[in-house]
Amino acid sequence: RGLGDVYKRQQHETTDTTSGPARGTITTTGTTTTDTGFVPGYTGLRCRACGTDADDGPTFVCARCFGPLEPVYDLDGIRSRLSRETLDAREATVWRYAELLPVKELPTSGLRVGDSPLVEAPRLAARIGLDRLWIKDDSRNPTLSFKDRPVSVAAARAKAWGDHTLACASTGNLSAAVAAAAAAHGLRSVVFIPADLEPAKIAQARALGATVVRVDGPYDDVNRLCLELTDELEGWAVLNVNLRPFYAEGSKTISYEIAQQLGWRAPTALFAPLASGSMYTKLERGFGELVETGLLDAAPVRFFGGQANGCAPIADAFAAGTDVVRPVEKPDTIVRSLSIGSPADGGYAIRQARDSGAAILGVSDEATVDSIRLLAETEGILTETAGGVTLAALRRAVEEGHLRREEETVLVITGNGLKTLDVLAGDDESTLPEPIAPSFDAFEAWWGSTAGEVAA
Repeated sequence: RGLGDVYKRQQHETTDTTSGPARGTITTTGTTTTDTGFVPGYTGLRCRACGTDADDGPTFVCARCFGPLEPVYDLDGIRSRLSRETLDAREATVWRYAELLPVKELPTSGLRVGDSPLVEAPRLAARIGLDRLWIKDDSRNPTLSFKDRPVSVAAARAKAWGDHTLACASTGNLSAAVAAAAAAHGLRSVVFIPADLEPAKIAQARALGATVVRVDGPYDDVNRLCLELTDELEGWAVLNVNLRPFYAEGSKTISYEIAQQLGWRAPTALFAPLASGSMYTKLERGFGELVETGLLDAAPVRFFGGQANGCAPIADAFAAGTDVVRPVEKPDTIVRSLSIGSPADGGYAIRQARDSGAAILGVSDEATVDSIRLLAETEGILTETAGGVTLAALRRAVEEGHLRREEETVLVITGNGLKTLDVLAGDDESTLPEPIAPSFDAFEAWWGSTAGEVAA
């Protein structure tokens, strides 16, 4: 149709022509770490459905059965040369786990991603009825969400292959992560989003230099458009389409960090949000690979998940006792970041939850907003709606007896609440107290009249 030829003539002219550090050096913002002993653990791609091997490259479906491809690693070789001590001594970014990521060489540019805090949450635990609860606060990444992890891996491969444009279909957080990574690598970014996306997320992506393409339709329509464009545009890396096998693997680093931060052990239970189901399934893969490489002692982890009721195809299928995920054509929820009606990894996620003795639970928008406020007031962490869903699912699991009080639990918070302040509409000016005069007497009178409402 000629569209590819048009865009080939519009290749981004501001490519990175600076002379970077020697290969084998990881360069992140403000930090340079040299690891000249890097030996890739990644060996190629393999179909998740039929097991057919595929060559390394920007491809995402099996040529034999059209199943999804995923990376394969020489885990025995990694086991022989990687130790806890080696990992502990490395710079705390996602690239400390490079042998377990699908790269042939270490990147020489990019953002500093990873090493988000794992903090104990005693006040929240007491409120919901748990003995020990941890929060993995992945809102501390460069663009305030976990999406910086998968993007960092996919962007490194795109840069190595000579692509000039990073692109994506996004429900919000991914758009900013792609824009920031492209800027850090000296590439162009183009992000495709549903037209009704939260204004804060659109503004963030545009500020980071992205060309924003608003599509009239839900995320699944946006994703189908990107799938079509992938075959037309040479030099475009659509990270969650043609680079999906590489992109998805970045989420494993959440599990690697949790294990390392807990002193090289696993929690009893873990809660995470589900959109496509990709990140959720990679959490299990991450812990499994640590066990297979001898970095972690084998211990069962129960993988719980949450979805918003207005777009809960995975949770609905789990509740119905089936692996068949029925698409949601028109999501109806405030949780736009999880509004994927046709989740690619839905069936895998359901089997993972069942096999680990856990559950995937749907929650209401009201419970989501209430949980955002609960997390903020107990632990000082303001999360976006996806985090509210995850905590609401945790609360439901406790209330319904799916999770026992004594189970050590990690709650994965994937994004910052500044991105979705619009859902806290009840905290607008109409509910604020009247202003007072700038005097002690005025404050004393005001305080006395509100003593029953304000915690002293």
